Amino acid sequence: MQVVPSIMHWYAFKVFYNKVFEIEDTLNEDKIETYIPCETTLVERGGVKKKIRKPVISSLLFFYSTEKQALALQQRLTDRVILYTHLVNWQKLPIAIPEREMKIFMLVTSSGEKGLDYFGDAPIEYSTGERVLVTDGPFKGAEGYIHRIKGNRRLIVAIQGVCAVATAYIPQCFLKKI
Repeated sequence: MQVVPSIMHWYAFKVFYNKVFEIEDTLNEDKIETYIPCETTLVERGGVKKKIRKPVISSLLFFYSTEKQALALQQRLTDRVILYTHLVNWQKLPIAIPEREMKIFMLVTSSGEKGLDYFGDAPIEYSTGERVLVTDGPFKGAEGYIHRIKGNRRLIVAIQGVCAVATAYIPQCFLKKI
């Protein structure tokens, strides 16, 4: 009988008590790749200016592992995290985030661009509007849906069941229908 290696996917944790960086350190010690959508902000404490990393979606941490390892981590870190799951045949299964979807999300959230809006796991329909590919600019290569927010046409990049991000305005000439 041939042993099939476990398939690696991205998964997401909702982290309690604003301890995302602590959980990130724990996972990194176990050689598990992590990603936290962050922005760098300048803060002044005691007359000293310092750059700090600040999560843009509080308590959200992504990690790359097998489903079995994700479930084991959920058990190990009980009372500190909840694994994002969805219902399949009346059973809660971890949401396996496709590699391509995660790469596009990381491209947009790590761009350093201003004017991004983040949405948590509230059940809002993000996949309405035209599906497009960004062909130029800081979000080149990103795919998502055009959605009108506060009167502006914006690109929505979503990770179904977890979160979404809306970019700032992208010129029509940089968009190509898919």
